[in-house]
Amino acid sequence: MAAQIIVSETYCKGCGLCVEVCPQKIMKLDEDTLSAKGYHPAMCSDPDECTVCLSCATICPDVAITVVKTDVT
Repeated sequence: MAAQIIVSETYCKGCGLCVEVCPQKIMKLDEDTLSAKGYHPAMCSDPDECTVCLSCATICPDVAITVVKTDVT
């Protein structure tokens, strides 16, 4: 299964909760990017490994993460 993980840099404050709850350990903070507010936003390091469990989106206190299941044919 694969997914597109969309993280809004406008709302993500880099708290790392999504990193902690991801069972696949594919969420991380993007140390190479700073948002306009000065935070390292979350990102998915391997969307192909995402099981679409929605843990990251559910735990996000700022509703900054959207998970979209993608078709793999």
